[in-house]
Amino acid sequence: MTPIKRIDINEFVERGYLQEVNRRFLHPLGLALEVVIEEDGSAHLGGVWDYREDFEGICFAGGYADLAPKAETVEAEWQARVSFREKALGYIVQPIVPVEDVVSDEKRHEETTE
Repeated sequence: MTPIKRIDINEFVERGYLQEVNRRFLHPLGLALEVVIEEDGSAHLGGVWDYREDFEGICFAGGYADLAPKAETVEAEWQARVSFREKALGYIVQPIVPVEDVVSDEKRHEETTE
């Protein structure tokens, strides 16, 4: 079995993944994934903030200029994977369907090469 690779939490924050997970998914639901950065610079997941009772959700403090560079970086990475995932898997975001409804890799390959 291949060992699981893990991204360093500091890199997760610096590359914009934390921001975009929060901005695109968790904040509209009133949730926020927290990262705690210690005095020595090490970081760890701190928990999930819960403001679900606030139907407006959570917003970042600051302006667009603070968010834009990381959002653009993550979006470019997303777009770079779209066509490959569609061709290789038949989807971008994994659908929730019964296993028997998923097109097999062999059948998908036959359909794309005809």
